[in-house]
Amino acid sequence: MTLIVGVTVIPLKPIPAGPPAPMRGNARVRQRSGPPRLRRLLDAPHRLGFFAGALLLALAALWWGAALTLRAAALSVPWAVSPTTAHALTMVFAFMPLFFVGFLYTAGPRWLQLPAVAARTLLLPVMLMLAGWLLAVVGFHASAPLAALGIAAVALGFGLLSGRFGLMVGSSRAPERAHAVIVLIGCIVMVLAMWSAALGLALERDAPVRAAAQVGLWGGAGLVFASVAHRMIPFFTAAALPALDAWRPRALLMILVLLIGVQAPFAAVDVWLAGPAPFAWSLLRATVELAGGALLVWLAVRWGLVQSLRVRLLAMLHMGFFWLGVAFVLGGVSHGLHAASDGTLSLGLAPLHAFTIGYLGSTLLAMATRVVCGHSGRALVADRWAWAMFWALQAAVLLRVLAALWPLAATPFTLLSVQFFAASVGAWALRYGRWLLQPRADGQLG
Repeated sequence: MTLIVGVTVIPLKPIPAGPPAPMRGNARVRQRSGPPRLRRLLDAPHRLGFFAGALLLALAALWWGAALTLRAAALSVPWAVSPTTAHALTMVFAFMPLFFVGFLYTAGPRWLQLPAVAARTLLLPVMLMLAGWLLAVVGFHASAPLAALGIAAVALGFGLLSGRFGLMVGSSRAPERAHAVIVLIGCIVMVLAMWSAALGLALERDAPVRAAAQVGLWGGAGLVFASVAHRMIPFFTAAALPALDAWRPRALLMILVLLIGVQAPFAAVDVWLAGPAPFAWSLLRATVELAGGALLVWLAVRWGLVQSLRVRLLAMLHMGFFWLGVAFVLGGVSHGLHAASDGTLSLGLAPLHAFTIGYLGSTLLAMATRVVCGHSGRALVADRWAWAMFWALQAAVLLRVLAALWPLAATPFTLLSVQFFAASVGAWALRYGRWLLQPRADGQLG
């Protein structure tokens, strides 16, 4: 067949039948899928866990954004639990465990060389966790014991799911189980921290609840992310950029676990102290964080941070990991200032938000995007929409860090940060949540 344009004859090649070949790099791809249906959430564990996690993440961003906006407008909001404590509990224990469920019950069987897990068998604990958070958020504003009941329900649901994963780890005969074991330890720490937080809420004691949130953040979520980063970032990098090697020695995994895990007792003790931390304590923490930060920044470069910028989806993972090094460096500087000034100077919450929004948030967005694309039969690419969501999240991190470093502009920068954060995660939930409700674009099951 030919097409005549003016006096030029252009031959047209026949269009091949069948699905398009996978696309790499930053290429755009258009693929059709069926209408969204809730029953699709039971097609695979990642669908159920990610959809529930994305729902809570988007709602948490809107809830906290509304709370900050009302506070800035000097409008009173009833709180039965300290707003800071409620915020910490929500951002640590609400959506992250659900994303863990989706990832672990999808990748876990492959890691452990076990049969796939049916999503339907995970439905009851996931629904228990969702119901628990409904009670918890109402309780944050109305009744601390009600919030305690909600967090206890979440702990029960996540405990059941973590226990089942533990049975999988124990029954596996895979030669490499170190990453799964560390993930399991992180999940167990999160469950115990949830129960501790529930007890503290029931007793209406704020300090134990905040300490539990810190332990869950560093000793729970931090360990899970460290294990996944060590296993997946070098693997994905070598697959996309063959010139780089998948360098991930076992000793490096142990170093990452120790660096992040030791922050749990550091942070918990700081919460419990009524006044400034002793000089020796702050100096020790500053030394650990500065040394760890230097190692982590070097590791980000060694793993291919610069080279990854050629592939957007890969760059998202590497840039997320880079924030971990930044968070440790900021933490070291902050605690060094704290030690040198007898507790009068620090960088405030800048290190914490570099770790939470920067490292955990960016890595979560990148990893979840990759999983959803790959398991929905779409190309493994970060198109312009995914790229825009990611950079909106980076803007949220930078603004929140600047708000801590520049107290005079703290309120406007914080409000801008939460708007960028809500826009990023809300857009992700709307777009990729719809994909999770649709059949695979390539017609396969799962």
